[in-house]
Amino acid sequence: MSTEILINASTQEARAAVVEAGVLQEVYLERASRRGLISNIYKGRVSRVLPGMQAAFIEIGLERTAFLHASDIFDPQHAGTGIETPRTENIRSLVAEGDEILVQVVKDPLGTKGARLTTYITLPSRYLVYMPQGQGVGVSARIEEPAERDRLRECVMQGLLPDEKAGYIVRTAAEDASPESLRADMLYLRKLWEYVRQNGLRAAPGTLVHGDLPLHLRILRDSLRPDVERVLIDQPSAHREMLEFASTFMPEVQGRIELYSERRPVFELHHVEEEIQKALDRKVPLKSGGHLIIDQTESMTTIDVNTGAFVGHRNLEETIFRTNLEAAVAIARQLRLRNLGGIIIIDFIDMEESEHRRQVIQALEKALSDDHVKTNISSVSPLGLVEMTRKRTRESLEHLLCQPCPTCEGRGFVKTAETVCYEVFREIVRQARQFECQQLMVLAHQDVIERLLDEESSALGELELVTGKPIRLQTEALYTVDQYDVVLM
Repeated sequence: MSTEILINASTQEARAAVVEAGVLQEVYLERASRRGLISNIYKGRVSRVLPGMQAAFIEIGLERTAFLHASDIFDPQHAGTGIETPRTENIRSLVAEGDEILVQVVKDPLGTKGARLTTYITLPSRYLVYMPQGQGVGVSARIEEPAERDRLRECVMQGLLPDEKAGYIVRTAAEDASPESLRADMLYLRKLWEYVRQNGLRAAPGTLVHGDLPLHLRILRDSLRPDVERVLIDQPSAHREMLEFASTFMPEVQGRIELYSERRPVFELHHVEEEIQKALDRKVPLKSGGHLIIDQTESMTTIDVNTGAFVGHRNLEETIFRTNLEAAVAIARQLRLRNLGGIIIIDFIDMEESEHRRQVIQALEKALSDDHVKTNISSVSPLGLVEMTRKRTRESLEHLLCQPCPTCEGRGFVKTAETVCYEVFREIVRQARQFECQQLMVLAHQDVIERLLDEESSALGELELVTGKPIRLQTEALYTVDQYDVVLM
């Protein structure tokens, strides 16, 4: 299956699209005004310690304080016990208010939440991840061949210094890498850590000590797998930077990095621009005629599967089964494309046969196996809902590109003109009883005014008789449907 990476870069924004077999699978976006923070290393100051939550809030120079849990704080007493070893000490024994510490961002600020931090620093290179507080050598689970896993682990073990107290993780990209390439990465990472450590000692609290690479270079480091045929980028200066980066760290891929100079925008290849717009829609059509409905909320994402116009050729159970199988593949793609994370609830169409249910879950698991983000299907609930999680580290595509509607404030609905008319009637009665006036004026949206003059005209006439006041109507172009004012004159 051929894979291409398309990069559209400018001084204000960089976008990268991963296209597999002509179909858009993932989109990455980075804006100069709001660059992602993941992997950035900061000198922080502890502003508050909350023993009840076993957490601390850290000032790192951002708008909101960042969050640091006790389990993410390195304690020298536990050196060599692993990067994620759970501990039970009171957080007050680990940090105190006013302490200055070196921290790394593991989750971008999401919604109203601040960034999530750790003091277990990790530094990635092309083939390895360096863990200054870790120990031992791990190998990516995506490298499945036992002999290759053993070879890679042995190569890294042989490259360790006699007194080296640090750990390494061998990345997926290291498959088939030479021992020389792995040792070159180890040397580079040791030098980088020493630079970060020294810079961290000198830096003032609330300052950036080490930032991650820009998007077009991160894509080379993290996403340029052997199956990627080419990388097309449309900005000459970024193209030069990519070639320089590749010549230093990955010379074997230089020939696959190409400058795109056609008149047609690079994101119009494979209809990428169009697919990004579709990824913001709530409804996702399926080729069979069925569709998905995807609703993203603060707490979870729900996905509903519907047969729609698909009626099948055999019987209802077969129709439902085929729709669910197609939906399982489409859902896996939408999760990657929209970068949906956290709790995800999938409501497949109810199936009577247990074998069909098993095959649909199997199809979903197989489709998710290509996702580089960790996913976990926990169970099928008694109501037949599939419960799963997908690790969330950065904002979803919707949150990056959109904002809540100023009219409905993200609710997804507004009051009808009829409802607003009846609210206007109640307000007229209330004001007419409380205040003296010669007449009343209603200022409202055009749809409301038209309904008052048409369907509600008789009710408006009765209201004039009851109050004994003439009622004038005036359209306000800037009002939304549920905005109105009743003015005494």
